[in-house]
Amino acid sequence: MGSEIAGNVRISVAEFVGIEIMPLLLASLRDSHPELELELVLSNENADLLGQEVDIAIRMHRPCQGALVTKRVGCIPLGFFAAGSYLERHGVPKCAADLAAHTLIGSDRSRMDCDFTRELQKKLGQTLYFALRTDSHPAQLAMIRTGLGIGVTQLPIGERDLVRVLPGLIVAELEAWVVAHADLRHSHRIDAVFRHLAANLRQYCTGTQITQITSGSFPSSG
Repeated sequence: MGSEIAGNVRISVAEFVGIEIMPLLLASLRDSHPELELELVLSNENADLLGQEVDIAIRMHRPCQGALVTKRVGCIPLGFFAAGSYLERHGVPKCAADLAAHTLIGSDRSRMDCDFTRELQKKLGQTLYFALRTDSHPAQLAMIRTGLGIGVTQLPIGERDLVRVLPGLIVAELEAWVVAHADLRHSHRIDAVFRHLAANLRQYCTGTQITQITSGSFPSSG
């Protein structure tokens, strides 16, 4: 069956998704369909699906363009995390107010991330001061893992090798969507990749192991 699905598929994802999530999503896909050729475009800017710059995109917000096939796969929760080595040196925050005494890792100038920070500060009822700032989410995660401070990341990622800080707090939730141009719905290879990504991202959102492989036809939008 794997030999029936072949050819090139170009996928657009955000930088963080491409580094931390996609390798897991693509491993079983390649095992099942070894003749697929996969191109991964890592960018925090939305690729032009209508112009068919890419075949499939994973987006963390609701798509608003027409002529697209979309599948909402769930929400990814975010939380505060730190390396065990950092907490051993500096102690564990017991409440949001304790964060003021800790080294925080956060965004720099990204408008979207700055909006997120403002909403988070409203939620916590306090101002957050970031001693380490970068708009690269993979770089933020790398600094957290190194033990430089406390930062926000996706729960399924942070729970792999970090310690949850303020575990009762869900900082925010990111909607996850798989999107493709409607004209490509009859392509067997696009269909196979679309459905695989949707099924496995749904598992990722719920914190279950990513192993599922599905086949069939494109879902209706929604």
